[in-house]
Amino acid sequence: MNRISTLGVVAAAFVLMLPVSSQAQNAAPKPPAAGNAEQKAPAPAAPAKSMKEAIVGTWSLLIDDAVKPDGSHVPNFGPNPIGVATFSADGHFTVAITRAGRPKFASNNRTTGTADENKAVVAGSNAFFGSYGVNEADKTLTLRVEGATFPNLEGTTQKRTILSLTAGDELVWSNPATKGQVAWKWVK
Repeated sequence: MNRISTLGVVAAAFVLMLPVSSQAQNAAPKPPAAGNAEQKAPAPAAPAKSMKEAIVGTWSLLIDDAVKPDGSHVPNFGPNPIGVATFSADGHFTVAITRAGRPKFASNNRTTGTADENKAVVAGSNAFFGSYGVNEADKTLTLRVEGATFPNLEGTTQKRTILSLTAGDELVWSNPATKGQVAWKWVK
């Protein structure tokens, strides 16, 4: 009896080692087990964001240039300007831009700067805030300025043409009035 049991086990092992028929070899693979994260299908791509959604966040300044009639660019705030723009989901914005390397005030007090120090600050910075709107159809950004370091901007509505807006990456606009161009890199 022991010999028959051993022979049965050997025969069963032999059958398991035989080649599988071509029909079984070409069968569709089984789907991965539910707990196997390595073989899950990729998630579907998120739908593209609207311009109004894509602009929300904080942006770091890359360039703020005047554009000459021949198309050449001249930096408004020197070669390495520093700036930030923030657009909130509820329609408010702030923009602040400064020239890098501005000289410090000798008095170390912003209210007692010399005429030259104050002139350098005015020429080397621009900051304004207020509310904004985005028009998807004509790719414009409308900035309603409530307060600004340059008082003539206060109470004005500024239009910008959006040249590029990629959510989480880049924002480029031009100023139709001055032909200037400003580019930003998304921070968060």
